[in-house]
Amino acid sequence: MGADTTQAADARAGASTPAPDGPIGVAFPEVDGTRSTSRTGREVLAAAARTVDERLAQALDGEREWRKRYPEHIRALVAAELRAGDVGEAVPRAGLDALHERFVFARDGAEQPLRESLATPAGELGTARVEGRQAPERSLSIPYRGRRLEGDALHRQLDAWVDAGTVEPSFAAAVRRVMANPDWLDLSDRTIVVLGAGAEMGPVASLSAWGASLALVDLPRPGLWEHVLATVRDGAGSATVPLRHEVADTGDLDALAGAAGADLLTQTPELAAWLRGVEGPATVGNYVYADGADNVRVSMAADALTLELCERDAETSLAMLVTPTDVYAAPEEAVLDAQRRFADTGRLPRLTRAVSGARLYAPNYAETVTTPEGRRYGIADCLVAQQGPNYALAKRLHQWRARLAREQGHAVSVNVAPATSTRSVTKNRVLAAAYAGAPRFGVEVFEPATSNSLMAALLVHDLRNPEAAGQPGAPLSHPLALFADQAGHGGMWRNPFAPRSVLTLAALLGLVRRG
Repeated sequence: MGADTTQAADARAGASTPAPDGPIGVAFPEVDGTRSTSRTGREVLAAAARTVDERLAQALDGEREWRKRYPEHIRALVAAELRAGDVGEAVPRAGLDALHERFVFARDGAEQPLRESLATPAGELGTARVEGRQAPERSLSIPYRGRRLEGDALHRQLDAWVDAGTVEPSFAAAVRRVMANPDWLDLSDRTIVVLGAGAEMGPVASLSAWGASLALVDLPRPGLWEHVLATVRDGAGSATVPLRHEVADTGDLDALAGAAGADLLTQTPELAAWLRGVEGPATVGNYVYADGADNVRVSMAADALTLELCERDAETSLAMLVTPTDVYAAPEEAVLDAQRRFADTGRLPRLTRAVSGARLYAPNYAETVTTPEGRRYGIADCLVAQQGPNYALAKRLHQWRARLAREQGHAVSVNVAPATSTRSVTKNRVLAAAYAGAPRFGVEVFEPATSNSLMAALLVHDLRNPEAAGQPGAPLSHPLALFADQAGHGGMWRNPFAPRSVLTLAALLGLVRRG
């Protein structure tokens, strides 16, 4: 399916999805004649919660207002994990097992478990290779507000982002390590599989400029592939792409774009067979996205392919971006910073908070959670209700896979990406308005070119630095601390105000600003 930008509206979240003519491809399980996304979401979260908090699991099982109350349950699950301490693989394994036990692959009126379907492709995809024509870039350069930042200018901007609370200090430190080790940019010793090659937040442009070897997957849309293939040709690396039919001249990019691509949802077994031909070691990058319930479906397809590659080769590594609009365990340093900023707020926010009964301008961290080891965390609850429970479930799946893969010995690059003005955001009126008004509340919204360049640099860091948090041997204070390291949350974690308590105000200001 389409490319994941890590932030988008889930217009059909929570709805049951009846399929009178039968489903095609990756599908939710059928229960009592319908394929209820709400029931599946509740059951999966309950299975994960049961490993750390039976009472929470029971509450999830009995929830009847899932569309309205899912944010508080996800928040409660994060808090329960922190209180339980390091329980290793328990939570992510239970959640992922629950998902794979339920999801099926449907074809020609028959269904089978999704994982089993990968062994029975109905046909074979061809392969074409595209080579870049440029010399590889060997210095880090980031586009930002009409300029290219490198060297001292990039160092100064990193300092500014840290001082403003836009990114965590470890984010800046990781980018600086890449700047100091330009040879790291050469990733030609491995194949980077990019699921969602056309993603606005994806790394194809940067990796191609640096000379990487890529295997690209996205929908069969000629316009999308024209852009992707031109990006590879204008870079220094190479890319293999799946073909639905033969092309007489693979040097003809227009003809190649017309034949390239495959649908993760309906051609999952065929893509699994195609990926078995990828030369290792491989890094599997998941950048896919779709609207509504399809977001969970395409995430499950990508996860099934990722799991197969990991099981085939122990050296397989994972790469993904996680959305800033989710729930995380924020480090104590970020909590204290947000509390200091809250104490310094002026009279107007205080008055508005009092008049609204604390619904507006509420403090970002009303409570903290202490682990059995004595470490204190805040719950960074940045969920946006408009994105819906399907979006939240898909993003929880990504977190679980990254954690479990790391526990099982695979290196992972998983980083919180900043709020970014991607097409999937700007097409939603409410979110577009909120993003337009966000700077008034200390949240920086990045342009896609800036975000994807920075996140590609973090990918390089995570694969090359043996001390990176995503390396299996690196110490973590808690499994959830994996997501706090190098977080580029855009300022949400260190903001004085809880994000949802100022979302409406940001949207109103954004509507005025947008005219």
